[in-house]
Order: sequence, then structure tokens, then C-alpha cells
Amino acid sequence: MECRDRYFMIAINLSFTGDDPQFEATDEMGVYPITKTYGAQHGYSVNIFPGRGILELRASYFSSHTYNKKDEVFGFNFNLIVSHGGQWKAHPLNKTCTPDLSWAPKEITCEVNYMEVSLKREVTCPSEMQQADRNGFRLNYPLTTEDLHMVLHTYGAKLKPMSLSDAFRQGYVFHVTYERLVLRTAYGQVDSINGVPVEVFRSTVYARKGLVMFMVDLVATCSMHEGTYESGYLKWETPEDVDPIILLDDALFAFGIDGELLEKSLVEQRGYIVKMSNSILQIRIPYNAEGGWRKSLVSDGLKEFYIFNLYVEQILLDEDQIDARLELFRTLVTPLLPRPLLCVNGESTGDVLGGSCSIELKLVGFSETMFEERTFLVYLGDIPEDVALVAVSLNGREFSLQEIMIDFTVTAVAHTNNTHGYTLKVPFDHPVVIQQFSKHDNAMKYTVAIQFTLHVLPEKEPIYHQTAIVALMDASPPEVDAFCSDSGIRFTLEHRPFDHLWQITIGSDLLSSELATRHGYIVTNDSQRLQLDVPLFTTGYKYNVRKGDPANIIRLNKDHRRRVVLQNVTLKGFSGTFEVLLRDPEASEVYRSITKTCPFSLSQYISCSTNGTMTVMVDLSPNIQNGVIPARTHLLDRNCRPKDSDRTTVLFSFPLNSCGTTVKVDKEAVTYQNEIFLPSESHKGGNSLEGSHDLQSVTIQCTYPLDGLHRFFWTYVFDSDTTGVGRIVYAKQPSHGMQSPNVRLRLKVV
Repeated sequence: MECRDRYFMIAINLSFTGDDPQFEATDEMGVYPITKTYGAQHGYSVNIFPGRGILELRASYFSSHTYNKKDEVFGFNFNLIVSHGGQWKAHPLNKTCTPDLSWAPKEITCEVNYMEVSLKREVTCPSEMQQADRNGFRLNYPLTTEDLHMVLHTYGAKLKPMSLSDAFRQGYVFHVTYERLVLRTAYGQVDSINGVPVEVFRSTVYARKGLVMFMVDLVATCSMHEGTYESGYLKWETPEDVDPIILLDDALFAFGIDGELLEKSLVEQRGYIVKMSNSILQIRIPYNAEGGWRKSLVSDGLKEFYIFNLYVEQILLDEDQIDARLELFRTLVTPLLPRPLLCVNGESTGDVLGGSCSIELKLVGFSETMFEERTFLVYLGDIPEDVALVAVSLNGREFSLQEIMIDFTVTAVAHTNNTHGYTLKVPFDHPVVIQQFSKHDNAMKYTVAIQFTLHVLPEKEPIYHQTAIVALMDASPPEVDAFCSDSGIRFTLEHRPFDHLWQITIGSDLLSSELATRHGYIVTNDSQRLQLDVPLFTTGYKYNVRKGDPANIIRLNKDHRRRVVLQNVTLKGFSGTFEVLLRDPEASEVYRSITKTCPFSLSQYISCSTNGTMTVMVDLSPNIQNGVIPARTHLLDRNCRPKDSDRTTVLFSFPLNSCGTTVKVDKEAVTYQNEIFLPSESHKGGNSLEGSHDLQSVTIQCTYPLDGLHRFFWTYVFDSDTTGVGRIVYAKQPSHGMQSPNVRLRLKVV
């Protein structure tokens, strides 16, 4: 409770008043609820300021139920009625005020809901009247309201006297105090002066006692300008000439906020502007200047408005040099203004004064810290103090504020301009982040669509802010190196963070441990690298003879299974080519082919092709000393001679259903076997199959799994999914003890 110069004020915190608080005025006669209409008639103004969080009552010193002692001491008695827990309770509020500021001869109050004018009871006369005449014209008897009548001056209407009781019924309240005449009324009809809306109140109060006539004009003019918003300023206007009998050339003018006048230096510091233009006095206030209060609300996005409780005081001089003090209260409100939030990639630095948030920020480059941390760093700022973050949605998954602070890093940031913000960190590798390889950018694309859910307080109206952020980090396909060895080809891949984006395939089949086991590939995989060893003659090779003639024919049969056939080979050696593919698993497209061709000069080998052809090259060097002639070697069918031979080596290539090949079938495999007979000079001309039992021979075998065979009948076409496992076994060891080679190759034909 506070006694001001011209009114008494009570301010109550809204947290105490609850919903629907009420004031009552009390005096020795009773209790009077202060309703909207009653307050305007009897000098009370009740206002709620949510932004400031207060309920305010202003009471005129001449309000109807105020104790008045000689217009110097004023006693106020009120009840505040509030509800707590469903129970109404009255809280008495009492205060006695003794204003320090003396009363001007004429006082005009323009409250938000009524206008009031008071005059000293000492009647003023025209300036031409001599002092003696004035003294003689003074009232020499007590004046009561029963003696008074009133005439209202309404434009275009006939003057008609009325009693004060009739005037009261029309909304006019008249008081006679110790030294003053007071007239009050609610606002009614608005006029205009120089384009400014005004409320003009004109009345004459008179009384007759015998031959003496008492008459006084009560005139007041209040600007009803509600304020306009122009270019970031709230503008309020009042006419310079508000009363014909008042001269404003020497007027004193001051204004302030919330009922308190401001020093000129403070007015300039806050950016307020006062100027005269075309006989109109203007006050211009920056919409976000100190002294006002703001409120957020949701209306097609986040909006805000600002309110200033303007207080104006003018000291006017009439032609008789009599002071007239005018006091005016007006509430100025901006229209709804957009309140964009500031959304940036990175942390806030310093105070955020404003800005807007892009719908999408494509961040091709991050700070070094973000690259190292692999983290989205998003700042949402310029958030008003009556707006709070309550939830965050990441790619459609909503997290409450408590959850988001557990799973992620959220930091609140306060600023000196009464705004705040939040910094959100989201790791790239969190499951909620969408990861996708971008061929166009040759980079890994991380995408997070963020929706911030905020509440406007205390109403808890939700407001949503969306932004999508894309981070691109280099993710070119891995480099695969290939090397030749005596027994095959080796592929190596050094591991990188984005290797999981790619698939390694042999043909169309994904490289896996199962594939490697089935076809004899050797895969070694650790934290540093992936190594693939592809033994010679396993599925997937292409072969060429040294001079470029094709030795390997790849063909597709009706069911599109790949078939490997080794043909046209010679003793001169050959080259083998193996291809590894890098694929995009989502698009199933081949991104890169890694092909390696290596020369091979083997002393002996055996190949069991998928079409049922056995190709075998045997080194007979240890047998030459025993008189073996390579060109005379033959198979079980002695008509099957070498395709090629030299002094130490023979090469046979024949279908499995020929040359006397035998077949053995068990539960899991079928084995085709033949023998290479090694006749020597001592057997020249003899029957090598039926002759000496010490005739040397080499057993050659091809074994195929049954589950991969489609046809294996002796007289029909051979068809297998896989190459067979070949063996070369010497039936009789050479004299120097050469070890029998035993080659086992398992491939999956792709």
C-alpha cells in the first residue's frame, strides 16, 4: 500500500489473490463492492497486470468512501476478498495518507475508467473584476449539496437544470469537501480536437440563496488516444489546446510509468521522445523500452505484446494565473508482434538480441570440436522469460525435458536482456539420427529433424519450433588393395569408420564367413583390416594363357547360374583374374570394381570345373630318371593322351564321363577318379594296363558335394553349382621319396 501525490495505491501479488479477486470499500455506513461501474462512479480503478504479476487498486483522495479531514488527511478502508481452497476470505486493508503536495486550485484526473475535476470552493471571477468585488462575491454561508443544481453542456442539446440526485442517476457524482468541489463521471461520448479523440466534460453547478447566486463551471478535457504503433514505437497524443480558458504556452509537462514521474535524464536514457507537432503533443516510447512489460501468446506462431502504464502530468495556467493540474493514466498496448526465435548451429556467444531461425541449416563444415566429438550442436535462443522448453522431438521421437537431459546434453543459457536459450547436443551415432550415404557429395549424411516444444506461461499454451540439420562428413568408399601370391590373390582393406556403408561381394553374393567356408576363401578380419585370400582355382577366377588366348569361359545356363570352365590351357602358364565388388546395399548398385590379374606358373595343379571337366597338370621330374616318357602317358583309357607335354610335365583335360573315369557316390559327395599311367622305356610297346605290376601311375580325383549337383549321370550333361575338390595321388612313390601333392579347393561359383 502506498500514498502517492494524488491517489492511494494497493498492489497485491497475483500468486496470493488466486482467481477472481474482489475489492470492497468500507466506511461507517457499510460495505460497497467495487464493481466496474461502481468504481468508475466513485473514484476507484482496479487493474490486473499479468506481466508484472500484480493486482492494483487506485483510489482517488476524493473517492466516495474515503475519510477526509480538511482535505489534508485521508483514510482508506478496504477488504480484499480472495478464494483459497474453495473458501472465500476477506483481508482488511487500511491506510491513512497525508499528501505532501498541496492542492492546485483546479485538479483534473483522467483515470483509465473515469474523469474527475475538483475546484477550490473559493469562487474565481473574471480577471477584470477588482479584488474588492471578488471578496464581496465570496460565499458567506455554508454550501450543501441540497442547495446545488447542475446544468450539463452537451453539444446540440438544450440546457436543462437538474438536481444532483438526478445527475447521480445519470452517472455524475458530486462532492463538497472541506475546501473543494468535486465532480466525477465515467467516460461517455468521445469528441475530437485536431484529430485526437478526447472526452470533454462541461457542466455548471449553481445554487441560489436569497438574492445571492453561486455559480461555477466544472470543465475537464481528457485525451482518449489509445496509442498507435509505428516503426517500433508506441505513440500517444494529446491536443495542445484542451480548454479555451487555458493557455499552454507556459505549460509544464512531465510523464512517467506506473504512476511515477521520470527525470528528464532517465527519459532520454530509455529512448523516450517528447515533441510537439501541429499543436499535438506526442510521446513516443520504444516498444521494448525499460518501464513496460511484455507478454507472450500463441496466435499463428509465437507472438508478443508490450504494455506501458503511462502517467502524464501537466501544470497549466489560465488567464487569471491560477494553476490547473492535469493527471492522466493511460494503458498503451502494442499490437501482436512476431517473436522469432534464434536457432543457430553452435553455441551462443554473448547476449542474443534477436534473430530468426532457418528451417534448414545445411552444415557441410563443422568446427573442429564438432568433427572430433561427432556431435550436432544446436542453440535455440532469444526465448522470452515467460516461455519455457518442455520437450524435444528428434526425427519424430519425442523426449520430455527430463528424458532429453538424460539421453543428451541440454544446457540452459541466461542473458541480461531477460531472454534465455538452450544448447542441445546430439551425437551423430545416436540411434535417433538418420544416417545415409550421399553419392552426390561422396559423404556420410547425418540428418536430425528437431522440434522444440515450448510452453507460454502461465497458460501453458504450446508453441512448436522446427529445424532440420544436415551434417556431411567425408565417407568415400574404402580402398581395397590386391596382391599376387604363388597360390592365389590376396585382397586387403584397412578399416575406417564408414566401412559399414559398403558391402563386399563376389559377383552378386555377399562376402561372409559362410560363403568363404563353402568355397575355400580364407577371410581374416580384425580391428585393423579385412584380408581375403582367394586360392587359385576357386570360384570366381578368370584365366588366360600367357599369350592372351582365353583359357576360362564364363557362361550362364538357363537358370542363370554362373559356370566356370577351364579350357585352352597349355604348359606355358596362365594368368588368373579375380574381381571383388563394392556395393551400395540400399541401392544394390556396384560402386567400384577391384580387379586383380596375376600370372601363375605352377609345376602341377588340378581343376575340377563346374561343367564336369577335369584339367590336371602333373610334374614328372622325379620320374624322368626312371625312364618315364611324358608324351607316352595316358589315362585309364589309353586313348586319352596328354593335351600337351614337355620333357618333365604333362597336361590332361577331359570330361568326367570319359577316359575310363570311375564314379563313387556316398551320402554327401560323388567322386570321379582316373589315373595317369607313366610308361617307361622298359614298357615300350607293351600293354600298360595289363602289363607289369610295377608300372607307375598317378591317381587323379574330383569330388563334388551332392547338394550342389544337378546332373552327374555318366552319359548325360554334367551340371554343378560348385567346382569340385581335386586330388593328385601318386600310386607308387619315386625312388627319392617325393611327397604326393594333395590339393583341396572349395569354391562357391557366383
